[in-house]
Amino acid sequence: MESVEKVIELAGVKKKFGERQALNGISLSVGRGNIFGYLGPNGAGKTTTIRILLDLLRADTGVVEVLGSPADHLETRRRIGFLLDADGLYDQLSAIENLEFYAALYGCKPRRQSIMKLLESVGLADRAEDRAGGYSKGMRRRLALARALVHDPELLILDEPMSGIDPSGQMELRAIIKNLVKERGKTILFSSHDLDEVERLCNRIALIDKGEIRVAGELGQLLGTGNQGRIIISTSVPVEPTLLSEMERRLWLKVNGSGPEGLELSLPADVVSFLAARGVGIEGVRAKHTSLEELYAGILKEREA
Repeated sequence: MESVEKVIELAGVKKKFGERQALNGISLSVGRGNIFGYLGPNGAGKTTTIRILLDLLRADTGVVEVLGSPADHLETRRRIGFLLDADGLYDQLSAIENLEFYAALYGCKPRRQSIMKLLESVGLADRAEDRAGGYSKGMRRRLALARALVHDPELLILDEPMSGIDPSGQMELRAIIKNLVKERGKTILFSSHDLDEVERLCNRIALIDKGEIRVAGELGQLLGTGNQGRIIISTSVPVEPTLLSEMERRLWLKVNGSGPEGLELSLPADVVSFLAARGVGIEGVRAKHTSLEELYAGILKEREA
């Protein structure tokens, strides 16, 4: 099998601020062409990681490589685009002027036609001459994304790109991000608190908590391992606690929950006939699928235990 080129490679990275260990030997890799979700609660180490990747901070120890080179190489930084919490836009400048200004900082001189094409890709071509100061929050985020793309980088680092945007704006930005990977071959590190957004967009994730990576891998596989053969049996009425206890004892299975929707069970077993023989009406059987929210909560709960 052909190996996937690593766009980001971190190995044993540590960073300390005074007595606080912000990163405690984290290791992760991001392959080319992925939308990689980077998750964690506030203070977990996400922002510190991003600042190290952008060479705004230096790691105390460990290996930090971006696009095959150390993160502090000037040529490496020119191949990265980023969108952080502050959009970096100049309110008194138009969309075109903002992009021309940032292109010049990267040593680029794109033609006006190229600038307009970029604005069209983020849905702002009709507002190209308007000052950024008159833009809505969603429009500013889209213009900031265009700013991050103005030098045609290979890697995009997006930190909470959906923050403060209404649902319609999120849908538009989501479509743009997907297109960047599908049509333009970009690689994206997507840092967010929005688990639903990560589940919609990302194909691989890493969860960081208290400066340590708790889980990393392909999202579908991680959610699949959380299912552990669980099924849900819809019943006509709630099952009595005494019957639940008998089921666990006689069928060697675990009852995860019982309520109006039915029974949630771990480990497949011949439970349908067991319940039916005891007068419980069976209305359906379906697999239980783990959500990213459940996976996230479960990992953090294990950490606290």
